[in-house]
Amino acid sequence: MHLTNEERRVGIYEDYQPIRPDSVTQETPLEALNLNWTERDLPERLRTRHVHRLHPYLGKFIPQLAEVFLRKFFRAGQTVLDPFVGSGTTLVQANELGIHSVGCDISAFNVLLCRAKTDYYDLSQLKHEVHDALARARRATTASEQLSLLEETTSLQGYPTPDSEYLREWYAPRALHELLAYREIIETGDYEYKNLLRVILSRSARSARLTPHYELDFPKAPQREAYYCYKHRRICEPTTEAFKFLEKYSIDTLRRIQEFAQVRTNARVEVYHADSRTLTLPSIDGVLTSPPYVGLIDYHEQHTYAYHLLGLQDLSHLEIGAARNGVSERARQDYVNDITQVFRNALSVMPTGGWLIVVANDKHGLYPQIAERLGVEPYAEIVRHVNRRTGRRSSEFFETVFVWRKP
Repeated sequence: MHLTNEERRVGIYEDYQPIRPDSVTQETPLEALNLNWTERDLPERLRTRHVHRLHPYLGKFIPQLAEVFLRKFFRAGQTVLDPFVGSGTTLVQANELGIHSVGCDISAFNVLLCRAKTDYYDLSQLKHEVHDALARARRATTASEQLSLLEETTSLQGYPTPDSEYLREWYAPRALHELLAYREIIETGDYEYKNLLRVILSRSARSARLTPHYELDFPKAPQREAYYCYKHRRICEPTTEAFKFLEKYSIDTLRRIQEFAQVRTNARVEVYHADSRTLTLPSIDGVLTSPPYVGLIDYHEQHTYAYHLLGLQDLSHLEIGAARNGVSERARQDYVNDITQVFRNALSVMPTGGWLIVVANDKHGLYPQIAERLGVEPYAEIVRHVNRRTGRRSSEFFETVFVWRKP
């Protein structure tokens, strides 16, 4: 189902309303898959339900899109692979539907986040651990507030000054003190669910940086003076504390995990911190993924604070399509070679007739070339209009869902 530019403009779904994801079955015709959801069709609260907003993540695809193609091309008991697992959208939605899943990512932070989202939790034990860590952090930070000149000094009042220049540069002394105190509590405490506590810490660290509120994704420089905030439309002050975020996100995290517990299944979830070009994969039935776009995002960079704070292994030099590599002809060909290698590896453990479904903003027209190299059968291309985003990243664009089959 190849769409021309004219069809993209006028649409080809006059006879179909935007699809309700939970209405899709294997019998749903492809031409009924109107994926052009507006904000009214698919409000933010549904796009970010339960663990899907456990931590901000730039560049993820929405769970409803994953749900549509899991329902259409997979069934309960099968195994789906996402070789660019990112924030874990495919894994979470597969689990809801009773589909086993395997995820792989070169980013240590992404793997940490995916495991925290998909782990099984004893909710009573989890609640105890989250509140215990928060209470201990409150005691530590309350004591520090009694010390004079805390915000003017570079001393961390009893905690070692971090080796990371990034942490010293991007956090006010009080905020950094509170983050390091919470980190110490996690790492020395007898907690079973440390990964989830680390996610709470990372999410809080993201919000506590010395950055304008409207530049949280990729801040340009530390903000140390009052500034006009385009997000709040008023003069705002730089953030100087972190505990309020630790408290807010502890409560929010518990709620989200509890909500996911009500819909999750016993389907197996495996997450690997590895290069999907070379990882020895288990047997799978198909692939559903949204790969990085060429020259658009440096995925390690967007979570730099987490790498410095948690001491995560940085493998950014292995990223495919990193923004720092640009979009030159050489960069595009490297991208084609790398993506081809990833999918060839996946196809080697897939049965004949298995589906390979790829969501991509292919503005450089690279994916037909990738399909040809792989020797897959191009089954369909479904173009969707992404036009419901809000805020400073509200530009619209088209993305294509490539549906390929292993011959």
